[in-house]
Amino acid sequence: MMLDQEIKQQLKQYMELLESDIVIKVSLGDDKFSTETKELVDEISSMSSMITVEETKLERTPSFSISRKGEETGVTFAGVPLGHEFTSLVMALLQVSGRAPKIEDNQIEQIKAIEGEYHFTTYVSLSCHNCPDVVQALNIMSVLNPNITHTMVDGAAFKDEVESKNIMAVPSVYLNGEFMESGRMTLDDILAKVGSGPDASVISEKDPFDVLVVGGGPGGASAAIYAARKGIRTGLVADRFGGQVMDTLGIENFISTSYTEGPKLMASVEGHVNDYDVDVMKSLQATKLEKKDLFEVELDNGATLQSKSVIISTGARWRNIGVPGEAEFKNKGVAYCPHCDGPLFEGKEVAVIGGGNSGVEAAIDLAGIVKHVTVLEFLPELKADAVLQERLHSLPNVTVILNAQTTEITGDETVNGITYVDRDTNDEIHIELAGVFVQIGLVPNTDWLGDTVERNRMGEIVIDKHGQTSLPGVFAAGDCTDTPYKQIIVSMGSGATASLGAFDYLIRN
Repeated sequence: MMLDQEIKQQLKQYMELLESDIVIKVSLGDDKFSTETKELVDEISSMSSMITVEETKLERTPSFSISRKGEETGVTFAGVPLGHEFTSLVMALLQVSGRAPKIEDNQIEQIKAIEGEYHFTTYVSLSCHNCPDVVQALNIMSVLNPNITHTMVDGAAFKDEVESKNIMAVPSVYLNGEFMESGRMTLDDILAKVGSGPDASVISEKDPFDVLVVGGGPGGASAAIYAARKGIRTGLVADRFGGQVMDTLGIENFISTSYTEGPKLMASVEGHVNDYDVDVMKSLQATKLEKKDLFEVELDNGATLQSKSVIISTGARWRNIGVPGEAEFKNKGVAYCPHCDGPLFEGKEVAVIGGGNSGVEAAIDLAGIVKHVTVLEFLPELKADAVLQERLHSLPNVTVILNAQTTEITGDETVNGITYVDRDTNDEIHIELAGVFVQIGLVPNTDWLGDTVERNRMGEIVIDKHGQTSLPGVFAAGDCTDTPYKQIIVSMGSGATASLGAFDYLIRN
């Protein structure tokens, strides 16, 4: 039995929502993944008389395609889509049968208007919490446009293919056989990459806002909700809704919720924002802020938005170590997400740079997958919580090196080692390994502001108790500010503060 009883019961309920007959065409071999694929397909087909199964020969074995009866829809799963991808499978079954995807009307129009042949392949690991967003978006595109196909490939089932392409980060998306992008992408991001993104002229023609929020993380979302509840014209522009929280797996300190995960939390937050009259503009980055008669925010697609006040909540990103080899081998052995990319290093030796909570947590997670983990910490002691350090030191395949200054990440086509200097002896030491996970904190996303507002030496925006910056009418919230504590709940509170401050500013001006 492939599925446990609880999952089978849930799946059976979903199968009652099928709207038309579908055909699962399956390509099988003699390997264990083929056996698991057959078991999964057979269990699914046994739950509905609207599903039939045909054996065929597809590009990859094992794999299976999902089509409407008498019509190809271009959705294929190579491997067994369980783990985080189980939801992708369920949604594909429903959407192929004719159930409308829960996306915006303008997105449907953009997808249907795409011309030319687009054959996407996404390489995933089933433990990757970023991968389903990409898989589901590309499946939707394949269902809605006959010129588009998409195949999800489980890297564990097709190790030779993954290694031949030197794929060391997931999700990795290929378009028509050529590498397109790696990492989390939303449907809007993908549409922008295929030339169907937000129209600059349409955006520039929008009427001025009372409050324009720049950033879609917890701080920006909170600011937008508080502004909209005041009944003022509110806009929100963001590269991706959810911000860095979308890359966070377990969250145990969000008050009122014992445990949740980043994507789940931000999906709920986005739904809350959508309950209000907020003009949300996604897959757009702010590139310049200028004060004229109104504030003007220039975007990376050439559009300009106007507003009477602005709230900046652009968050932070992973800090780079800035040594030779880091940029050259990014996604080729240099990684930042152990949950997503860890399975690609199964049985190999890796290093984690950073001895804080994130670094030690990464090392603990990786130790259960890889052959050996070396933790490199610049300081004389680890900075992680004591309970995490105790767990780390109990693991037999982890080595901790203190006073280690990383100087280079080496490699050919992919990473093959790391060099560090022992700060006690000044000796230079090289370790051979296959991957390096960088976990040394965050840097604020404020470079685009230049000297428009005051920033401290770390690039954080300086704000007062009302969330206002040095430029009257411009407020800021969350991890991009000099607020000392970078926490989701703190960002939400500061977003509310900045929004209330902006409302007071508008009343006075």
